[in-house]
Amino acid sequence: MLGVYYNKIQRNIPADRDQLVMELRATGWMEVEDRDAIFKELHFKTFNQAFGFMSRVALQAEKMNHHPEWFNVYNKVQITLTTHDCGGISKRDVKMAKFIDKIALSM
Repeated sequence: MLGVYYNKIQRNIPADRDQLVMELRATGWMEVEDRDAIFKELHFKTFNQAFGFMSRVALQAEKMNHHPEWFNVYNKVQITLTTHDCGGISKRDVKMAKFIDKIALSM
């Protein structure tokens, strides 16, 4: 039974993980030291703009059932993405990171 579960979560880790992470680096994402996760810090003009951004990301996170770890102070938002089920970066993190970048550009 454990083997079936292990294989299921292994399939969620992209075969081209390193290439995908490299592409995300080009948009400001960084790999987290000592952890298989990605991180980005965003700055907005105001707290309201930062909170509006977080609200839009939160709605998408609920749809995806994939929630970021984040921290907000005034106009700054720090976001960490990882998939706890597989213990590292997965396709879901890449999809969420691309969504976050799209929303941030529209703000």
